[in-house]
Amino acid sequence: MDDHTLDANAVAGMLHEAFGSEMTARASQCAHCGNQAQVGTFLVYDMHGPGVVLRCSTCTQIVMRLVRRPDGTYLIDASGVIYLKSE
Repeated sequence: MDDHTLDANAVAGMLHEAFGSEMTARASQCAHCGNQAQVGTFLVYDMHGPGVVLRCSTCTQIVMRLVRRPDGTYLIDASGVIYLKSE
């Protein structure tokens, strides 16, 4: 990580809005490389636009995309995640 890269804890609020619960401690698996890690370890490179792209901390492939709009936060793609484990 560099000075412009954050972990997904930086977007914990957006994740909560999209999923309805705390997500950063949830287990997940990357569909690209198979890395198993908590959602909070996903990488966020740019938080200045209306959307946020979360990437695997191992292979840096896109795992999830979120968009914040006036009417709410939307999960628009999670095809890079094989699973997100419930509590």
